[in-house]
Amino acid sequence: MRRLKKNYYLATFCSVVGILGLIRWATGCSTVQPSENENNIVSCVPARNAGTQDSVAMHDSVAQEMPHTEPRQVITTTRKGNRPHPIYSVPSYTNCFPDLQDEQIKSARKHGIRPVQNREEAENRKKELVYIGSNPYYRIDPDMNRSIPYLVPHAAMILETIARNYLDSLHVKGIPLHKILVSSVLRTEEDVHRLMRINPNASPESCHRYGTTFDIPYNRYHTVTPPNESRRDVQNDTLKWILAEVLRDVRREGLCHIKYEVKQGCFHITAK
Repeated sequence: MRRLKKNYYLATFCSVVGILGLIRWATGCSTVQPSENENNIVSCVPARNAGTQDSVAMHDSVAQEMPHTEPRQVITTTRKGNRPHPIYSVPSYTNCFPDLQDEQIKSARKHGIRPVQNREEAENRKKELVYIGSNPYYRIDPDMNRSIPYLVPHAAMILETIARNYLDSLHVKGIPLHKILVSSVLRTEEDVHRLMRINPNASPESCHRYGTTFDIPYNRYHTVTPPNESRRDVQNDTLKWILAEVLRDVRREGLCHIKYEVKQGCFHITAK
């Protein structure tokens, strides 16, 4: 009896296997082939990869306009996706930089040196002053002839902070690099008297006499051109907007007084 049941099950199993084999042969599925849709899906993968490469290439072209060191930083330091930081400027130059002469002169007298009579005396006062003529972050105006490139150490540090922050801000905003210019620094008594003859706005109590004060033009900049590379032009207004953001932040930190000079076309800055 057990032998008959075993033979019955084997016969049934063989019949089922045979029927499945006939069905497989009849439908032609002995070799599995990718469908037309599957081919389309596979062919789309390189297209997506190519798009990604194009996107990276686009940001690389932007990054090439940044400093030669760490050009990818433009991408990694962005706030929204891969876009550079936005430019806001300030709501009002006059309201953001209102520090008048009466206020600045107090800080100049407190933190500065005793005024020097002439340039020969200034040369002998170098222990109190720092030479700022050679610097990788900013540029002394080549037309500066009524002051000399010396500041007290504290003011020199503030100037360097402003210049470094400005370059960094240009970098993260995707703007080709420009250095700020310094158009006026330490003035001797003789410089002040000569300036008063041609400039009615010049004051005999100039803050520049104390080595605490410097002027940064907002309508002129020094373009930094990478060797053997072309770069796009940038309007002075754009550079001015970014400079205003940097100066506003430095002033908020309580490092200096700043006056927006309309007639002179500069920011008049005195260290606190």
